[in-house]
Amino acid sequence: MRNHDNLSDVRLSELICRIEGRYDPAWAEAWDAVGLVCGDPESEVTSVLLAVDPVTAVVDEAIAGGAQLVITHHPLLLRGVHGVPATTPKGRTVHRMIRSGVALYTAHTNADVADPGVSDALARAVGVTGALRPLQPSPADPRRGLGRIGELPEPVTLREFTARAAAALPKTAWGVRAAGDPGRTVRTVAVCGGAGDSLIDTARAAGADVYLTSDLRHHPVSESLESGPMALVDAAHWATEWPWLADLAAFLSPHVKTLVSTLVTDAWTHAAEGVQ
Repeated sequence: MRNHDNLSDVRLSELICRIEGRYDPAWAEAWDAVGLVCGDPESEVTSVLLAVDPVTAVVDEAIAGGAQLVITHHPLLLRGVHGVPATTPKGRTVHRMIRSGVALYTAHTNADVADPGVSDALARAVGVTGALRPLQPSPADPRRGLGRIGELPEPVTLREFTARAAAALPKTAWGVRAAGDPGRTVRTVAVCGGAGDSLIDTARAAGADVYLTSDLRHHPVSESLESGPMALVDAAHWATEWPWLADLAAFLSPHVKTLVSTLVTDAWTHAAEGVQ
């Protein structure tokens, strides 16, 4: 875990107000489930653990580290549920957190579209230092929206950019892979943290030389390469969203002790080379 020292204890309700001032729940997609999942808003918080996924290992880390609050990007209860019995994996998580006095809060698609949000952190991580703008601006506020696009300080080859992304993002079994001419020069970079193949055409129309996202599928990638020279770079879903945790930690650290989980919770755990 990476530590950011605290100033004082605060109520959970105060932290929620601060979080929602930056990542308004009203910005979340209609299908999403964001906000407080479990916990007493009047409870005192001395330490917060930040993670991408609300999985068992993260809960273990929170309890072992003495955190009273876990903030995750991905929801625990995304689809409708009619109960949380301890006989189910998610029910066990809820019961264990409540018994241990650990609250859970989620900021998902509202953090994706925020300014700054998940994709801003990803763009900065891979070296985009100039001004950023949304790939798909929000109708309500063009400063917000999905994805980001900006410029590298100087042009590099696709091979160099791919290596830079692999070095900047946390290591996963999935790794970082590219589609396109490795020698192609790239400078205008589009990114989208998490699954972003729906924005491939948007990135091309915006003038991107390369588009970095995750969960890219064969057919959209193949069709994109046939449609024009824009390169595609695909990284693990978890890895593209993890850089945002440091931004959230910096935002909260003047008010409470924050810890960024470095556990790799990407669903893919190993890879093997095929026999030639």
